Amino acid sequence: MTPGIAKVLAWSAASVLVYVLALKIYRWRNAHPFLIPVATGAALIMALLALLDEPYPVYAQSTGLLRSLIGPATVALAVPMFVQLQRLRSVWRELSATLLVGGATAIALAMGLAWVLGAGASLVASLAPKSATMPIAMPVAERFGGQASITALAVAVTGVAGAIFSEPLLRWMRIRDDRVRGFAAGLTAHAIGLAREMQTSPVAGGFAALAMCLNGVATAVMVPVVYRLLA
Repeated sequence: MTPGIAKVLAWSAASVLVYVLALKIYRWRNAHPFLIPVATGAALIMALLALLDEPYPVYAQSTGLLRSLIGPATVALAVPMFVQLQRLRSVWRELSATLLVGGATAIALAMGLAWVLGAGASLVASLAPKSATMPIAMPVAERFGGQASITALAVAVTGVAGAIFSEPLLRWMRIRDDRVRGFAAGLTAHAIGLAREMQTSPVAGGFAALAMCLNGVATAVMVPVVYRLLA
């Protein structure tokens, strides 16, 4: 059943307002990693759905307009990447090596750990592309018999965990270079890490955008290779 226009407008507006509130809380607490807007905003929406006894499918259909903006937003990532073009050219060898090692390690660890714990082939395939952005990860998983819903959950958890723990880890390792921070965040936490780095600095945001895009392509290429090797 398609939701009415009133429900579409109400849930779309509620989603935007909840994100604005989550962003204010994040800034109010001096960008505390456990209060990233994606995590707190999702928690608030879930609480609202439970309070109003609203089924999630209705909410998902009602916010289709917001999801349709993902494509243009992804294309817009070319802007911060272009601004940082000179810096990107100066370290392209290091970035290529990091992308290859980091991407392959993320895929192999996810699949290997799932296999060691006794997961079935479908779950292994679902977890393999978890470090890529969702529009790429879901079809890649389905190609090898994975379940898109599990992949979506794994991608979301990976992004939130990466955004939360990368900041303390980088601080502990005394890494302050915005290029390194941004590329690491985009490589491991995809869009969620990118959103956080965009608020940190233009340099970190540009490198995070590059890492997310390249890792998406690399994941689509490497998952079949790693899958066949482990199989």
